[in-house]
Amino acid sequence: MTSAFEVLGDPVRRRILELLAEGDLASGQVVEVIRAEFGITQAAVSWHLRVLREAGFARSRVDGARRVYTLLSDPLQEVDAWLSHFRHVWTTRLDALATEVARGKRTRRSEADAEE
Repeated sequence: MTSAFEVLGDPVRRRILELLAEGDLASGQVVEVIRAEFGITQAAVSWHLRVLREAGFARSRVDGARRVYTLLSDPLQEVDAWLSHFRHVWTTRLDALATEVARGKRTRRSEADAEE
């Protein structure tokens, strides 16, 4: 079984997941975008799609002559749960940044008001 982090460690698979996050796509649509962006073959894209299916990140269904892929969220929720242990690290820093940005805006407003 492939771990979620092994799946997400590949930029092609991450990009496919980004595409699927926007909505269901036929395999041909995925191939078209990935080939243009990464310059890989249709067979290589199909292999990445299979990895995503087998790891539980995507599901496919047959729709006429095409195969349509859907994003599944369970593995991403597992990754999010793991990341929650570390979220405080960047949340604290982002909160501090927001405070500094607000302070800078107040200072610029005060300086502008003083010039008038």
